[in-house]
Amino acid sequence: MLTCLQASAQKTKSISGSIKNTRNEELAGAAIKLLRLPDSVLIKGEATNAAGKFQFNNLQDGNYILAISSVGHKKFTSSPITIDEAHQTILLPVIFLSLSGNNQLKEVVVTSKKPLIEQDIDKTIVNVESMISSATSNTLEVLEKTPGVTVDMNGSITLNGKQGVLVLIDGRATHMSGQDLASYLKSLPGGMLDKLELMDNPPSKYDAGGGAIINIKLKKNRDLGLTGNINSSYSQGIMARTYNVLNVNYNHRKLNYFGNIGYSTEGQKSTDFYDRKFFTPAGDLYSKVLLDNTSRGTSRGITSRLGLDYTLSDKTIIGFQVNLQTRPRKDNNTFMSQSFDQGMGLDSINTGLSGSDFDWTNVGANLNFTQKLNKAGRELSGDLNYIKYQSDGIQLFSNYVEMPGAAKNSTGNFKYDIKSGITIYNAKLDYIHPLKNKASLEAGVKSSIVENDNDSRYFNINNSGESPEDSRSNHFIYDENINAAYLSVRKNWKRIGGQLGIRAENTHLKGNQLGNSMVQHTEFSQDFTDVFPTVFISYKLDSLGRHTLTGSLARRINRPNYQQFNPFLAFRDNFTYSSGNPELKPNYQYRYELRYSFKQLLTLGLSYGHAVNLIIPSTEAVGNIFINRPYNLGEGTLFIFSTNLNVKPAKWWMLNTNIQVGHLKATGTIYSQKLSPSFYSYRMNVLNQFTFKKGWNGELAGYWSGKDLNSQSITNARMRFNSAIQKKIFKDKGSLKLTYEDMFHLWVTKENSIGIKQASFFHQNEWDSHRVGIAFTYRFGNETFARKRRHQDNAAEGEKSRAE
Repeated sequence: MLTCLQASAQKTKSISGSIKNTRNEELAGAAIKLLRLPDSVLIKGEATNAAGKFQFNNLQDGNYILAISSVGHKKFTSSPITIDEAHQTILLPVIFLSLSGNNQLKEVVVTSKKPLIEQDIDKTIVNVESMISSATSNTLEVLEKTPGVTVDMNGSITLNGKQGVLVLIDGRATHMSGQDLASYLKSLPGGMLDKLELMDNPPSKYDAGGGAIINIKLKKNRDLGLTGNINSSYSQGIMARTYNVLNVNYNHRKLNYFGNIGYSTEGQKSTDFYDRKFFTPAGDLYSKVLLDNTSRGTSRGITSRLGLDYTLSDKTIIGFQVNLQTRPRKDNNTFMSQSFDQGMGLDSINTGLSGSDFDWTNVGANLNFTQKLNKAGRELSGDLNYIKYQSDGIQLFSNYVEMPGAAKNSTGNFKYDIKSGITIYNAKLDYIHPLKNKASLEAGVKSSIVENDNDSRYFNINNSGESPEDSRSNHFIYDENINAAYLSVRKNWKRIGGQLGIRAENTHLKGNQLGNSMVQHTEFSQDFTDVFPTVFISYKLDSLGRHTLTGSLARRINRPNYQQFNPFLAFRDNFTYSSGNPELKPNYQYRYELRYSFKQLLTLGLSYGHAVNLIIPSTEAVGNIFINRPYNLGEGTLFIFSTNLNVKPAKWWMLNTNIQVGHLKATGTIYSQKLSPSFYSYRMNVLNQFTFKKGWNGELAGYWSGKDLNSQSITNARMRFNSAIQKKIFKDKGSLKLTYEDMFHLWVTKENSIGIKQASFFHQNEWDSHRVGIAFTYRFGNETFARKRRHQDNAAEGEKSRAE
């Protein structure tokens, strides 16, 4: 392929190059004079194009110099350039023009800032630095405050109503899901974030897995010289948190070094109350259980990233980066339950304690390259990735029972010794080929291998020590291999733009429960190949492009995460167990979306989705015990109308309002119980940003969520209000920020069950969301220059979000 891409045109003698300013921005309209030596006679003259490029063709043999000038910059004269039979085509390195003396006397201060929300043809961009409260938040909390994003009490993330969201960090997937993904995002301080890219219908270059994609871009300074910033914050609720981040970049000639290091300490408290009722087949109440659970946890996280970009030539750049993260975590839980008989008399009281101590580490490495194949923009890039997660820890449980009129007795002490590891290898190649008349073609291939090993050993504890119990132990191994290829074509006309893509993925997976003396060995495997088309069309309703209409279509797949296949029954409390489901099938979805945009001010969207084999969390009542496991539910449809408005009611006031109205309908059967919920949901997110004099800024945000459907439960409406104030200091290089989260402590989750055979429940969850915080940020270093390269790290975007 590379051989066929070589141009086969007759060579002409030429001199070409490009002009940039000291911020690495292309200089359009710079005057270039080609002078012949030794008499400096003018041979030709031209101006640089919009990309800052120039070229002199059909030259005679001889010695030349270039005289370059541009308004506001110092004049530049090149060294002698020789054209002869041995040097027929001269491609000069980038020429940088310095600011003229008058312009260098004072630093230029830019007072404007990026808007919170920006719209692109296939994604929405959220500039995190425009959100003051992000300084005292972790990444999961930043997502909660993002318009269109919802995070439930279990850490599950939805984007504009789409579940199974694939979360990427700098284009690479996290390979985690559920509570593990939530814990990982909590350990990333908000001060590390640059922007969020929200993609409802991702283009074909991204993996087809997941209902939608959220790409979290970390800060990566783009300035030449030494630059960086410091972020440090402290917040206090019931428990304290601190987030501290150092971001550094050093760019010198052909080398660019970048890195981040963050240290965080985090305390969490949550309380859960359950009221569970159990019924006879005739519908009569025969038992009731009340549960109160309180959880307190602390963690310390260290997150580090170090990378290097090396410019081998004007056409070749290679880079690598390594990541290391540790997060020791300790949790202590207390739970109490009261059981009542058919006459609602107290039958027994159960109490318990549990404690866990886990060490968690993540090591990752990436090697990447970008090769420009010609001046027209043909480009080949590639990535190799290695990622390793390791979690080792123990969980201790103590249980007691008290009968009416009797003393409390121990019903047993036990522990789990858990070792879990995930290893990921993947490789990716992408090719870009510009075509004539504002068209381009992209193609690529990717292969990934995931190895998951989860070993959970159960031990009874008594006066004589610990004794293993194989019937409650589990060793589960899961392997997955996905191979993919994609092709995408993009074309722009005067008012119409289009992008058509297709992606093919082959999936092979295998699960193996090894078994022991008491647990039977079982295994399963699946092989399937699917094709996923994507279509994007945009139309400018006016010649200036202020009014734009876009439409998109995409087919997606939501594969079960790795632990959802594990059939082992795991203990949560005396009345709650959880299990995986090896019979799970992937969920397939078709998405259609129509969107209207007026500049960056107003966006109106209407989307429709149809899905089969919905993967939902299900609850089965067995006696007075609830067993939670994932389940495939028939099919469902989702309509969503959304609007996002950015307006300035006054010079000092910016208002962003995001409103969503959705209708969900699903049909299917769970444990012989038919379900056909049809439900409307409403969400509204309002962010007010105020700019005052003398470097003061303020922020006031409110979020309201109407009733929501979550498989077998309906969550009541809830709301929260956040505020923040900022003062710029040290000539605008530093800032102090005060934040107040969930000011009125209204963010309490209450839900009631639907569709559980012969049982029902009410659940209330309350966590440490009412907080006050303070943050300090400071920007340092040389900010005159800009980075030469902005590498797009998107090689490993497929597997991470499904692992635990």
